[in-house]
Amino acid sequence: MGGLVGCAPQGTTAGEAAASWMPGTYTAEASGHNAPFTMSVTFSDNAITAIDVTANQESLGVGASALEQLADDVMEYQTINVDTITGATLSSMALQEGLADCAEQAGAREDLEAADAPAAEAVEDFYTVDVCVIGAGGAGLTAAVSAAQAGASVIVLEKCGITGGSTNVSEGALNAVDPERQGKQGIDDSVETFYNTTLEGGHGTGTPELVRFLTDNALDSVHWLESLGVAFKDECGSATGSLGERSHYPATPSGNTYIRSFEDFIAENPDDITLLHNMQATGLITDGGAVVGVTALHDGSQEVTVNAKAVVIATGGFGANVEYRQSVNTGVWKEVKLDDTIGCTNIKPCAQGEGMALAEGAGAELVGLSDIQLHPCGTPGTGLMEDIRTSGRNRIFVNIEGKRFVNEGAERDALCKAIFAQPDSTYWIVVNTLRYPDPDEPDANGATINNMLALGHIVAGETVEEVAQAMGVDAANLQASLDTYNAVVGGAEDEFGFKATNTADAAMTEGPWYACRKVPTVHHTMGGIRINVKSQACGADGTPIDGLFACGECTGGIHGENRLGGNAIADCITFGRNAGGNAAEHALTA
Repeated sequence: MGGLVGCAPQGTTAGEAAASWMPGTYTAEASGHNAPFTMSVTFSDNAITAIDVTANQESLGVGASALEQLADDVMEYQTINVDTITGATLSSMALQEGLADCAEQAGAREDLEAADAPAAEAVEDFYTVDVCVIGAGGAGLTAAVSAAQAGASVIVLEKCGITGGSTNVSEGALNAVDPERQGKQGIDDSVETFYNTTLEGGHGTGTPELVRFLTDNALDSVHWLESLGVAFKDECGSATGSLGERSHYPATPSGNTYIRSFEDFIAENPDDITLLHNMQATGLITDGGAVVGVTALHDGSQEVTVNAKAVVIATGGFGANVEYRQSVNTGVWKEVKLDDTIGCTNIKPCAQGEGMALAEGAGAELVGLSDIQLHPCGTPGTGLMEDIRTSGRNRIFVNIEGKRFVNEGAERDALCKAIFAQPDSTYWIVVNTLRYPDPDEPDANGATINNMLALGHIVAGETVEEVAQAMGVDAANLQASLDTYNAVVGGAEDEFGFKATNTADAAMTEGPWYACRKVPTVHHTMGGIRINVKSQACGADGTPIDGLFACGECTGGIHGENRLGGNAIADCITFGRNAGGNAAEHALTA
């Protein structure tokens, strides 16, 4: 976000009735969600004229968007009485605290605290549309855009104050067999291979017809996103646990790229899609067994009714609901307590599983609830996926003794099980100049090596000995691990089963070296609402519930017991398009 420079504020400024403030630019240290940052606020003798928070490292579409939205409100209404934004509470509080500090320095705090807070967003009590989508994450917005493209009027209800859900904080990897891109890289792949790999990676427990639909239609999802303005990199890569080189990454950082394209579509088509935030869906309206609408609460108090001929539930998973996830933890991780000692990559208010409960109340079956996925890229203490990521190539995983212990290209559950078996249930990811040739060049997630170093999130060394010392591991062990990995790149067989490819892997021999501590973290819940290949929510006998559709992480049966890296976004977009299009057809022909 760039610095905000104010024009004349609306209405009466806070300082007009007060003694003159001390003009100037003042700075404050803000405790952001991801990292502390310095913000500055410029004052005239009676108004805030600029706010600069460009130094923040908050997540795109989440904390960064909250800072921008709140700073806009402060500038427009000339007050520091701005509420926190649900889904980005810590980032909101950081801005509030920094504003108060700067206002105190300028002698303006008393006046700005006395100024009126911005008026709450006004919503109607009743809406009538063709399609109502619950959830404004990647799957929900895909469904909304697809339904609108099919000619339906659409309303989207989002319980948080931000748009994008877990897609915002993903790396954006989208798996699809793509002869054009893969062919140029010499990658041998096929839809049948993708199908078989997805089924096998899910331990053979995924629903074959759903897996077939996903793998057959994933490339169309890539092309559909491109039609909305998303630019993908020219080469496919490998998301962590993807079991293949078919992961498409946006050219600009992270899954927030997809969300921005959807927001642009909504802005360009205001008569077709209405997006409402701070709307907690409370129930489904039924008539003779058919779903015909949604009840909701706006800002926790205003009752809202949406009459709709079709409803799409796209509320995400339940990974951040610690009590619930542990209560259903009878599968892959039954020997591991998924309590609050295990972090989560999801945005906490957004991954609670309410949409599943709504569907169940309308007669839908919930399937595969014990299929919970852990990811090896968690940050110790938070579980967030930050800094050096495990995705991609040219990296090794070593334990706190500096020894390799696993096939770095294995499935995510295999990786996490191997990590739990290591001392302290943690490990280091080690990379070098191959991954980061320029320490000031942002990576795929928008972070630079020098930023990570400044925050103390990673360690570095010009030589293997130096980085080993910074890691606190045995240098000889670390060098032996690198030697073993390099031998595999050269064609040797790996004791852990890692297989190098001549299209992506190279020997790691030259410094600088960088290392980052990681732990397993709850990342995805593969269980949820039972659906068919039309994305209709179904009862236990497979009968569709009239008017009810579902897509994204709130559904079950697609991934089985283990989801391949890069298949979540493919799922959200592919089944989101499917749900939106079929919901629109149902509504327009009802």
